[in-house]
Amino acid sequence: MVNDVNAEEEGRYDILQNALGEILIIIKYREGGPENPRLIYDGGDSALLYRSRESAVTLDAINEKARQPLKSVDEVYLVEVEGNEVARDYKVPVRIVRSLEALMVAAR
Repeated sequence: MVNDVNAEEEGRYDILQNALGEILIIIKYREGGPENPRLIYDGGDSALLYRSRESAVTLDAINEKARQPLKSVDEVYLVEVEGNEVARDYKVPVRIVRSLEALMVAAR
């Protein structure tokens, strides 16, 4: 449930796409490993990355050029970096919803 999750804003993150259309998202390292992670997205300027029941990250101000590619993939590759090192990497399924805002309000 959303209200059990400590959602924090990421602030700085990168979204990259390769020639095959695969998407890589880079965020800063978080304590605790991902458990059943998923990216919730509605095609707008924000997405919610659930890492575990205790950890969620809001990705705000998604660039307009990244929105359609992000909405058209089934999964993204996520990398958590600590300093200049890759701390962990994993695949995350993308779940497209009608309205991320409505989903978050309903979960409160």
